[in-house]
Amino acid sequence: MKRSGSPSRPPTRAPGAGRSPGRRVLDGKDAEVVRRQLGRPPRGLREVAHRCPCGNPDVVETAPRLPDGSPFPTLYYLTCPKAASAIGTLEGSGLMREMQARLATEPELAEAYQAAHDDYVARRDQAAREQGLDPLPRDMQSTGGMPRRVKCLHALVAHELAVPGVNPIGREALDALPEWWSDGPCV
Repeated sequence: MKRSGSPSRPPTRAPGAGRSPGRRVLDGKDAEVVRRQLGRPPRGLREVAHRCPCGNPDVVETAPRLPDGSPFPTLYYLTCPKAASAIGTLEGSGLMREMQARLATEPELAEAYQAAHDDYVARRDQAAREQGLDPLPRDMQSTGGMPRRVKCLHALVAHELAVPGVNPIGREALDALPEWWSDGPCV
Protein backbone atom coordinates (compact mmCIF):
# COMPACT_ATOMS: atom_id res chain seq x y z
CA MET A 1 0.00 0.00 0.00
CA LYS A 2 2.94 2.35 0.42
CA ARG A 3 3.24 4.72 -2.44
CA SER A 4 6.57 4.41 -4.19
CA GLY A 5 8.82 7.30 -3.34
CA SER A 6 6.48 8.72 -0.71
CA PRO A 7 8.30 10.21 2.25
CA SER A 8 7.80 8.76 5.68
CA ARG A 9 5.15 10.90 7.31
CA PRO A 10 6.55 13.28 9.91
CA PRO A 11 5.49 12.74 13.48
CA THR A 12 2.66 15.05 14.45
CA ARG A 13 2.80 14.78 18.20
CA ALA A 14 0.53 16.58 20.55
CA PRO A 15 2.42 19.04 22.72
CA GLY A 16 3.81 17.08 25.64
CA ALA A 17 3.11 13.64 24.19
CA GLY A 18 5.53 10.91 25.14
CA ARG A 19 6.08 12.26 28.65
CA SER A 20 7.74 15.53 27.75
CA PRO A 21 7.40 18.47 30.15
CA GLY A 22 4.13 20.34 29.71
CA ARG A 23 1.97 17.27 29.16
CA ARG A 24 -1.11 17.86 26.97
CA VAL A 25 -4.31 17.25 28.87
CA LEU A 26 -7.47 16.59 26.91
CA ASP A 27 -9.74 19.60 26.84
CA GLY A 28 -13.49 19.46 26.34
CA LYS A 29 -13.22 19.87 22.55
CA ASP A 30 -10.72 17.00 22.29
CA ALA A 31 -12.87 14.76 24.48
CA GLU A 32 -15.92 15.50 22.30
CA VAL A 33 -13.96 14.71 19.11
CA VAL A 34 -12.83 11.40 20.63
CA ARG A 35 -16.42 10.60 21.65
CA ARG A 36 -17.58 11.23 18.08
CA GLN A 37 -14.69 9.19 16.64
CA LEU A 38 -15.52 6.20 18.85
CA GLY A 39 -19.30 6.56 18.65
CA ARG A 40 -19.50 6.21 22.43
CA PRO A 41 -18.20 7.96 25.53
CA PRO A 42 -14.46 7.32 25.90
CA ARG A 43 -13.12 5.71 29.06
CA GLY A 44 -9.95 6.34 31.01
CA LEU A 45 -8.69 9.29 28.95
CA ARG A 46 -5.48 10.91 30.19
CA GLU A 47 -4.14 13.02 27.34
CA VAL A 48 -3.77 13.47 23.60
CA ALA A 49 -0.76 11.38 22.60
CA HIS A 50 -0.81 12.26 18.89
CA ARG A 51 -2.71 14.54 16.56
CA CYS A 52 -3.67 13.71 13.02
CA PRO A 53 -2.38 16.18 10.41
CA CYS A 54 -6.03 17.38 10.24
CA GLY A 55 -5.67 18.61 13.85
CA ASN A 56 -7.92 16.12 15.63
CA PRO A 57 -6.60 13.66 18.20
CA ASP A 58 -5.98 10.29 16.58
CA VAL A 59 -4.21 8.60 19.51
CA VAL A 60 -5.02 9.15 23.16
CA GLU A 61 -3.23 7.92 26.23
CA THR A 62 -5.51 6.01 28.54
CA ALA A 63 -5.32 5.17 32.22
CA PRO A 64 -3.89 1.75 33.05
CA ARG A 65 -7.02 1.05 35.07
CA LEU A 66 -10.60 2.17 34.64
CA PRO A 67 -12.44 3.82 37.54
CA ASP A 68 -13.84 0.41 38.57
CA GLY A 69 -10.26 -0.92 38.92
CA SER A 70 -10.31 -3.18 35.87
CA PRO A 71 -7.27 -2.98 33.59
CA PHE A 72 -7.60 -0.95 30.40
CA PRO A 73 -6.28 -3.03 27.50
CA THR A 74 -3.90 -0.48 26.01
CA LEU A 75 -1.97 2.63 26.99
CA TYR A 76 -2.15 4.26 23.54
CA TYR A 77 -5.55 4.00 21.91
CA LEU A 78 -6.09 4.76 18.22
CA THR A 79 -9.30 6.77 17.96
CA CYS A 80 -9.50 7.89 14.32
CA PRO A 81 -11.96 5.68 12.41
CA LYS A 82 -10.27 6.44 9.07
CA ALA A 83 -6.88 5.34 10.38
CA ALA A 84 -8.44 2.29 12.05
CA SER A 85 -10.12 1.27 8.79
CA ALA A 86 -6.89 1.62 6.81
CA ILE A 87 -5.04 -0.43 9.43
CA GLY A 88 -7.75 -3.09 9.30
CA THR A 89 -7.14 -3.38 5.56
CA LEU A 90 -3.42 -3.89 6.26
CA GLU A 91 -4.19 -6.56 8.84
CA GLY A 92 -6.37 -8.37 6.32
CA SER A 93 -3.62 -8.27 3.70
CA GLY A 94 -1.39 -10.77 5.49
CA LEU A 95 1.16 -8.15 6.52
CA MET A 96 1.08 -9.29 10.15
CA ARG A 97 2.07 -12.84 9.17
CA GLU A 98 4.99 -11.46 7.17
CA MET A 99 6.09 -9.28 10.09
CA GLN A 100 5.74 -12.19 12.50
CA ALA A 101 7.94 -14.38 10.28
CA ARG A 102 10.56 -11.65 10.08
CA LEU A 103 10.80 -11.47 13.88
CA ALA A 104 12.08 -15.06 13.79
CA THR A 105 14.66 -14.43 11.07
CA GLU A 106 15.82 -10.84 11.65
CA PRO A 107 17.54 -10.52 15.04
CA GLU A 108 17.89 -6.73 14.77
CA LEU A 109 14.17 -6.35 14.18
CA ALA A 110 13.39 -8.69 17.09
CA GLU A 111 15.74 -6.70 19.34
CA ALA A 112 14.15 -3.38 18.34
CA TYR A 113 10.68 -4.85 18.90
CA GLN A 114 11.74 -6.02 22.37
CA ALA A 115 12.98 -2.48 23.07
CA ALA A 116 9.57 -1.15 21.96
CA HIS A 117 7.91 -3.54 24.41
CA ASP A 118 10.24 -2.37 27.21
CA ASP A 119 9.43 1.27 26.38
CA TYR A 120 5.71 0.54 26.42
CA VAL A 121 5.87 -1.23 29.79
CA ALA A 122 7.93 1.59 31.33
CA ARG A 123 5.45 4.21 30.11
CA ARG A 124 2.48 2.21 31.36
CA ASP A 125 4.17 1.74 34.75
CA GLN A 126 4.80 5.50 34.91
CA ALA A 127 1.18 6.25 34.06
CA ALA A 128 0.06 3.99 36.92
CA ARG A 129 2.45 5.63 39.38
CA GLU A 130 1.23 9.09 38.33
CA GLN A 131 -2.27 7.99 39.31
CA GLY A 132 -1.11 6.56 42.62
CA LEU A 133 -1.68 2.99 41.44
CA ASP A 134 0.46 -0.10 41.49
CA PRO A 135 1.63 -1.02 37.99
CA LEU A 136 -0.23 -3.84 36.32
CA PRO A 137 1.30 -7.32 36.54
CA ARG A 138 3.93 -7.89 33.83
CA ASP A 139 1.78 -10.41 31.98
CA MET A 140 -0.91 -7.71 31.57
CA GLN A 141 1.42 -4.95 30.42
CA SER A 142 2.06 -5.31 26.74
CA THR A 143 -0.04 -4.68 23.66
CA GLY A 144 -0.30 -5.77 20.08
CA GLY A 145 1.52 -9.04 20.72
CA MET A 146 4.80 -7.47 21.84
CA PRO A 147 7.50 -8.57 22.33
CA ARG A 148 7.33 -11.85 20.39
CA ARG A 149 4.19 -11.68 18.27
CA VAL A 150 2.51 -9.28 15.87
CA LYS A 151 -1.12 -9.40 16.91
CA CYS A 152 -2.72 -5.94 16.52
CA LEU A 153 -1.37 -3.31 14.15
CA HIS A 154 -3.81 -0.74 15.56
CA ALA A 155 -2.04 -0.86 18.93
CA LEU A 156 1.44 -0.94 17.39
CA VAL A 157 0.75 2.03 15.11
CA ALA A 158 -0.76 3.95 18.05
CA HIS A 159 2.45 3.33 20.05
CA GLU A 160 4.61 4.52 17.14
CA LEU A 161 2.49 7.64 16.61
CA ALA A 162 2.60 8.49 20.33
CA VAL A 163 6.34 7.86 20.65
CA PRO A 164 7.91 8.23 17.18
CA GLY A 165 10.90 6.05 16.42
CA VAL A 166 10.26 3.50 19.16
CA ASN A 167 8.19 0.75 17.55
CA PRO A 168 9.70 -0.68 14.34
CA ILE A 169 6.67 -2.80 13.45
CA GLY A 170 4.34 0.13 14.13
CA ARG A 171 6.54 2.33 11.92
CA GLU A 172 6.50 -0.16 9.04
CA ALA A 173 2.72 -0.42 9.24
CA LEU A 174 2.38 3.37 9.46
CA ASP A 175 4.58 3.82 6.40
CA ALA A 176 2.42 1.32 4.48
CA LEU A 177 -0.79 3.24 5.17
CA PRO A 178 -2.41 5.67 2.76
CA GLU A 179 -2.81 9.27 3.95
CA TRP A 180 -6.10 8.65 5.76
CA TRP A 181 -6.52 12.35 6.58
CA SER A 182 -6.12 13.61 2.99
CA ASP A 183 -9.85 13.99 2.27
CA GLY A 184 -10.56 15.85 5.52
CA PRO A 185 -11.17 15.13 9.19
CA CYS A 186 -12.93 11.94 10.23
CA VAL A 187 -15.49 13.85 12.32
